[in-house]
Amino acid sequence: MIFFRFPFSEKIYTTDDISAQKPVSFFSFDKSERIGFTGNIKEIPLADLLNEEISNVDLVTELQNFSEENEIDYREKLENVIDFIKENRLSKLVISRRKLLEFKDSKVSLSQTFLNLCKAYPNAFVYFFIKDGKCWLGAFSEVLGKFSKKTSQFETMSLAGTIPVNENWTKKEIEEQKPVTDFIKNILKNFTSEVEESETYDHVSGNIKHLRTDFKAKIEKDDLEKLITELHPTPAVCGIPKAFCMNAIDDFEMHPRNFYAGYIKVETEETVQYFVNLRCAEFFKNAALIYVGGGITAESSPEKEWIETELKSQAVISNIQYLD
Repeated sequence: MIFFRFPFSEKIYTTDDISAQKPVSFFSFDKSERIGFTGNIKEIPLADLLNEEISNVDLVTELQNFSEENEIDYREKLENVIDFIKENRLSKLVISRRKLLEFKDSKVSLSQTFLNLCKAYPNAFVYFFIKDGKCWLGAFSEVLGKFSKKTSQFETMSLAGTIPVNENWTKKEIEEQKPVTDFIKNILKNFTSEVEESETYDHVSGNIKHLRTDFKAKIEKDDLEKLITELHPTPAVCGIPKAFCMNAIDDFEMHPRNFYAGYIKVETEETVQYFVNLRCAEFFKNAALIYVGGGITAESSPEKEWIETELKSQAVISNIQYLD
């Protein structure tokens, strides 16, 4: 079962299981796991979703023996990460954590939580799925790629740096976003001779904002999957150089990212779109794990990075709908 909504749209879609094709697929961060939804994409009336109350009590999996990383441990780890960045002269390394939200005796409406996320983040790709004992919800607007089957135009974006909406950008965020932009630009140049690049501007997402630069280029359809493979994971969710930083993430993070920082592929008759899976949570019968992270640089403050992840976790937490 899956429900999703495209950015800047009010229509909610699902798949009908009629055909064998897989128009919607979720790829884990390390691409070791894929969950696909078969059938044709079809619009679902809002009333149907409202009438189909889906809650945490409908889930089959419980979270057992989970130990949450606290602020002291996280900040100590980031001190080591910053030393590692300086020693290896890295521009950034993305480190994540999981925030525990226990439901105790509370009942949570997963379907209404999905609709709350749709309302709160109109510019985001929002999804909710339950399959193979797994349940995930998410809402984020970073596009890994969008390909038009008609024009062969490929669009992507450099999105990095995070601060509260009422604050001003500092050198830290600017230096964090620049290598993401350069990384994407250099990869695109391997597939086309002409790359359009926008000015960098603010991208507001709820209570926080990011720095964003857009790219457009015409590519061959046969090159699409190869291009996506080279783009993922971008420095916004990993770091540069990619392989070195992925190994470092394995060393510093004591948890699997699963579908966090992976990507979602959605194919329609007109387009193939890929969305980065951030601001997401894994739901269980008794709890939820909110996945959050941040780009760490030599200029990072462990205290501020903790606060940033707390802010990011509110993207999901503030929209969870509890039932009486």
